Amino acid sequence: MQVKECYAAMGGDYEGVMSRLLSEERVKKYLLKFLNDRSFDTLQTAMAEADREEAFRMAHTLKGVSQNLGFTSLFVSSDALTEALRNEMREDAGALFCKVEADYRATVAAISAMQTE
Repeated sequence: MQVKECYAAMGGDYEGVMSRLLSEERVKKYLLKFLNDRSFDTLQTAMAEADREEAFRMAHTLKGVSQNLGFTSLFVSSDALTEALRNEMREDAGALFCKVEADYRATVAAISAMQTE
């Protein structure tokens, strides 16, 4: 799988990330680095422990990384979760986290598939 196909599989913005990072080599470098990012793991733990402050911080971090790397689906869901956690843990935060988790897993799966080819 090529980088452009990876972005299609994850629901990402290939053209946008290329306009920012300027080369597929650089985009691929950051895609592979994302696989080692622990923001989602920390978010998952914080949600399980109802630690709103840490969950907000990690959702916000994931939102920023997703925006910068053109992970559109993950950006949209992490943005919604960030807003649900901003001042309080709204009761819809659990459902929003489930969407973030699904988008995160789809993103990681697409990057992993690109990495193995």
